[in-house]
Amino acid sequence: MAIDVATVKKVASLSRLRESDDRLQSLAGELNGILGWIEQLNEVDVTGVEPMTTAVQMPTPMRDDVVSDGDKVAQIVANAPKTVDGFFVVPKVVE
Repeated sequence: MAIDVATVKKVASLSRLRESDDRLQSLAGELNGILGWIEQLNEVDVTGVEPMTTAVQMPTPMRDDVVSDGDKVAQIVANAPKTVDGFFVVPKVVE
């Protein structure tokens, strides 16, 4: 699949990017190079290869899923400039 100047112009418009007309041709060449590299990667045989999240094999750390009510209201609002009954008080911003 080759990308032409019209496609680059359309993608730039959809992405809300503004590019000069003299730069569109070079961008088309760069995007075609990227797509060519992706096509080259698609030729690699990966059958039997499991997906990885990292190059280093390590177990995922787990913790107990314990439900708590938090009970940290005083700690949370301790540095607030103004509170009422455990809630933050902020200035009104909507008229």
